[in-house]
Amino acid sequence: MAKTPRIPIPPEVRKYVFERDRYQCQSCSKTKLETQLSIDHIIPLARGGQNDISNLQTLCISCNQQKKHHLDSRFRRYFSD
Repeated sequence: MAKTPRIPIPPEVRKYVFERDRYQCQSCSKTKLETQLSIDHIIPLARGGQNDISNLQTLCISCNQQKKHHLDSRFRRYFSD
């Protein structure tokens, strides 16, 4: 599986992902009031994940650092139409 090249995530996409995920870490559920949040690839680029919006999630810095290039078995996402 080839590694996908990393591209900068545009500010509009970052904002969309944070809002979609309700400014809450999708692993530990901490909010932006409790911790610093970041954008993470659900399927890591190193494992062939894409730069598509459906492959992005909100994680706190701590959860993101623990995940590294692995798949997050604790991943959960809630979509509301």
